[in-house]
Amino acid sequence: MTTPRGFRDRSDDSLFTLIGEIPELIRNLVVAEIDSAKGWVKRTAKDAGIGAGWIVAALFFLFWSVAAFGAFVIIGLSSWWPAWLSALVVFVGLVLIALVLALLGVLRFRKVARTQNPAQSIALDVKEVRDEL
Repeated sequence: MTTPRGFRDRSDDSLFTLIGEIPELIRNLVVAEIDSAKGWVKRTAKDAGIGAGWIVAALFFLFWSVAAFGAFVIIGLSSWWPAWLSALVVFVGLVLIALVLALLGVLRFRKVARTQNPAQSIALDVKEVRDEL
């Protein structure tokens, strides 16, 4: 006999029958969980890929807007100075900004290099335990 939702009525099954079906139920549950995880990974990867594409497009336009802003500044400064001097001032300013940012990046990488990797910490702990045994 089945219920209105299509499930089999198990009230008449013996205890041994129910216990015997446990491995199949667990297998079905594990397979369903794995399929659900695969679907989640697929959806998440798709959304992340589309999001990354939008960010790349935004960075493309931002890259060219920086050049347009540089031209704007050069043209604005050329109303007081010669055009070559205006371009040189903007160039030197951009190089100084790049140097400061590069220095900050190098300092951050040095900080990362000084920190201990968790895997190294675990290996050190295992070595100390082995030495005491």
